[in-house]
Amino acid sequence: MTRPDVLKAAQDNLWMHFTRHSSHDGAEVPMIVKGEGAYVYDIHGKRYLDGLAGLFVVQVGHGRAELAEAAAKQAKELAFFPLWSYAHPKAAELAARLAELTPGDLNRVFFTTGGGEAVESAWKLAKQYFKTQGKPLKTKVISRSIAYHGTPHGALSLTGIPSLKQVFEPLVPGALKVPNTNLYRADEISGFPGFDKDPEAFGRWAADQVGKAIEMEGPDTVAAVFVEPVQNAGGCFPPPPGYFQRLREICDENDVLLVSDEVICAFGRLGTMFGGYKFDYVPDIITCAKGLTSGYAPIGAMIASERLFEPFRHGDETFAHGYTFGGHPVASAVALANLDIFEREDLLGHVTANEPVFRSTLEKLLDLPIVGDVRGAGYFYGIELVKDKSTKQTFNDEECERLLRGFLSKALFEAGLYCRADDRGDPVVQLAPPLICGPKEFDEIESILRSVLTEAWARL
Repeated sequence: MTRPDVLKAAQDNLWMHFTRHSSHDGAEVPMIVKGEGAYVYDIHGKRYLDGLAGLFVVQVGHGRAELAEAAAKQAKELAFFPLWSYAHPKAAELAARLAELTPGDLNRVFFTTGGGEAVESAWKLAKQYFKTQGKPLKTKVISRSIAYHGTPHGALSLTGIPSLKQVFEPLVPGALKVPNTNLYRADEISGFPGFDKDPEAFGRWAADQVGKAIEMEGPDTVAAVFVEPVQNAGGCFPPPPGYFQRLREICDENDVLLVSDEVICAFGRLGTMFGGYKFDYVPDIITCAKGLTSGYAPIGAMIASERLFEPFRHGDETFAHGYTFGGHPVASAVALANLDIFEREDLLGHVTANEPVFRSTLEKLLDLPIVGDVRGAGYFYGIELVKDKSTKQTFNDEECERLLRGFLSKALFEAGLYCRADDRGDPVVQLAPPLICGPKEFDEIESILRSVLTEAWARL
């Protein structure tokens, strides 16, 4: 196709994801055609700093030839075979490698093609596991307010964003919500003044709300708690000190599985391979995807502890669940090559060393009247925008519409920065650049944000 043909096809035939298509009426759909390092290029040749790593995905950066070569080599050898009662070498090798990298005894790897499928698989496993243990009523799950866990019906039921769910209801019953760990708004979330200045007390309170929810429903009815190490939706909520330790205690006391949803946080995003290493906890299940291949091929995984696999080890018990392309040979080969890059270039060490630099660079923006909070971990940050810093007053719906969709998203992109302006919760700008970035890219991000946010404030 010629350039005009491609642009017309995007208008006439392409149904984009999470897209308000009316915003492109009479306007060209942005068309990204190339990536190199930390940058992407549109169809007209303009360069943009990828401040979101695609979608929290491209950990090792764009244009890594060895990942493309790994895919081509595997496709020539074995392009496809399913994992339904058969195996192939790359899936087995990748499973073993992931088992070496996970905390505790999370040694059983069930492959999917993405994160939502991994979350769906975890809930189904939790239900069946407890049935094998003679506890058939343990089917309910708990997740946090504003959290996003995916779009399949089960994962969407776990999602704590009402606006994303309403048009698809009724959803899967038994998904309960508890408060999140937004320390910036701890006072209003908890009802206790001063909690925003006492992270440990707030963390204990937030974890205890999970315990209260289990008690209210009845421990014999609750199967699992789903939490992200750093909650994405709402703008990067790190766990307060002691939160995960208390959560682990509560789950153990009530025979409830702790599921760590690391679709975004795994594979270096926080400076560790998995969130448990960052925040000192061992879950029963990890769900992951995105950064496992740095986006060069689609793959996801549910990684379970040995005790959860035990009922399926003997006899006729089968986990009657699967995906045609789960553990695809080409995707598995790319994932292995991607993990090789992590080791060779010490990307975990690079993120850990540069995390304070990234944070301090973004915290410079706190001198702007529109910036209320900068929070996150590793290479994963949210900048909350406010109407009044002294009171933490946020914007109303109409103002959010004008600020985020009407101005910020487009203005940041036009200024050369691809990131996310998001109001699932309070309005934030989210940043998660490729893990190869350093101070040069941080300064570029800060400079563009400063210019655009200053203009946004003037417009308001």
